[in-house]
Amino acid sequence: MLQEERQNIIINQINLHHKVLTTDLSKLLNVSLDTVRRDLHELEESGRIVKVHGGAVSKSFHLPFQQPQVYAREEKKEIAYKALGLFKEGMNVLMGGGTIMLELARIIPKNHKGTVFTVSPLVALEIAQRSTIRVILIGGEVSHDAYVCTGPTVISQLSELRVDLSFIGANGLSVKDGLTDNDWDVMQVKKALMKASDKTAVLSISEKLDTTQKMQVSPLRSFECIITELSPNDKRLQKYAKVTKVV
Repeated sequence: MLQEERQNIIINQINLHHKVLTTDLSKLLNVSLDTVRRDLHELEESGRIVKVHGGAVSKSFHLPFQQPQVYAREEKKEIAYKALGLFKEGMNVLMGGGTIMLELARIIPKNHKGTVFTVSPLVALEIAQRSTIRVILIGGEVSHDAYVCTGPTVISQLSELRVDLSFIGANGLSVKDGLTDNDWDVMQVKKALMKASDKTAVLSISEKLDTTQKMQVSPLRSFECIITELSPNDKRLQKYAKVTKVV
């Protein structure tokens, strides 16, 4: 495989999942770890990614407040508008992190009544500067890769909550394996978000459908609905609609 082809695959994986691990890329590309590290170094030198310990993350996710090019931004905006339709006056809502969640945070009505709890400092700031809705940040150790608060303090705080609805982003999503992730700490937070909520909606661009990461968050049947940019009647969603609601 040519270097340019390898690097295009790496960029695509980072765009989809925000973070990739060097070991996973080595297996995917069938090349040595040293080759992957060289590719990541060149991609960082060209300004296309940000290297982190053990892998790399999307530059657009790394610097969200500088308004760079966000992968699939129009699709993510469409998902955010659909998700906003689930907000009701007076609701208590939990929000995870990620670029779709940031798009949702930016369109919450200015005078909406209710409370938003979130594990994402970025989401909390976006909502606080645009809306008068009550915002409570669930605080803990901030992940350098996902920019969400993780750890036992977060899990403990979430265990004391009971909210109407939670919004969770997807790293991998499939009928067979449900919602999956590649980060242990983030996975534990997502599980805690679900436990604290009467209902949970998964927000995901369609490119992540039929993809699986190493760690399962929850089976598909556990979710109230899946929200993508696709029409609910799209053929790609038919098998998902047999298990849970698609929006």
